[in-house]
Amino acid sequence: MTIERRIDIAAPAARVWEFMSDVERWPEWTSSVTGVELLEGEPLRVGSRVRIRQPRLPTAIWTVTALDPGRSFRWQNTSPGVRSVADHRVEALGNDGARVTLSVEWTGPLSPLLRLLFGRLARRYVQMEAKGLKRRSEAAG
Repeated sequence: MTIERRIDIAAPAARVWEFMSDVERWPEWTSSVTGVELLEGEPLRVGSRVRIRQPRLPTAIWTVTALDPGRSFRWQNTSPGVRSVADHRVEALGNDGARVTLSVEWTGPLSPLLRLLFGRLARRYVQMEAKGLKRRSEAAG
């Protein structure tokens, strides 16, 4: 199962990336995340492990598996029976705009159960994160 949300933001892509990649400050602009801790220190890089706390979900450790500075990062969490992969992408739309794509994908034998139990919540959280990033990025201008 894949959940994806795209949103256009009236702010330069570099500014959007600044907020999106500063993961420890996510709780400031989205209520879908209550705590984020980089376990190996800054900056975000391939191999970084990140502890994330979200309402109604167990605390999870995500590992950055891909990073294209200024453009995208991907991280994953693996637990028995399911692998979760989340992508965070920003692309420039001219000088003063950006398009953000956020997605999460679940695979593995328990992914149908996860979709049943948490699919609606996950869709809501991805939507909240996109809207929160838009508000934060546009307000900073």
